[in-house]
Amino acid sequence: MIFRRSQPATRAGAARIGRALSTPRRGCLPAQPLPRVTLVGVARPSRPVPPPFEGADQLITGIITAGWAIALLVLVLARGQLPAPDHWWIWTCVVGIGIGLFGLAYVPQLKKSRRRAAARREQARPAPGG
Repeated sequence: MIFRRSQPATRAGAARIGRALSTPRRGCLPAQPLPRVTLVGVARPSRPVPPPFEGADQLITGIITAGWAIALLVLVLARGQLPAPDHWWIWTCVVGIGIGLFGLAYVPQLKKSRRRAAARREQARPAPGG
């Protein structure tokens, strides 16, 4: 069953029901400009925003890599039941494991580099009042 509107959607009709259309219809210019949206009535947060959560990157990378390894094991065991066009899934798992192992080696170096950069920025910052 197809539902049809009894009247075409217009900006005047949208204003009458209390909402604005997101985009004008093709070839139509609005008869009147749409009202400007502001954040005047939105309350500001009363407490400071917490710092971003630092995840256990190596643990997450290791779990995902283990998931790819389990998927590879399942696919290798069920290789005979897979149709020939679906054997690419095996290589997808191999690539997932490779990228995961790269991530396990790269994440500690990345964290060390970020700590060193933060220490350099802290040392380069001028002392307050001096």
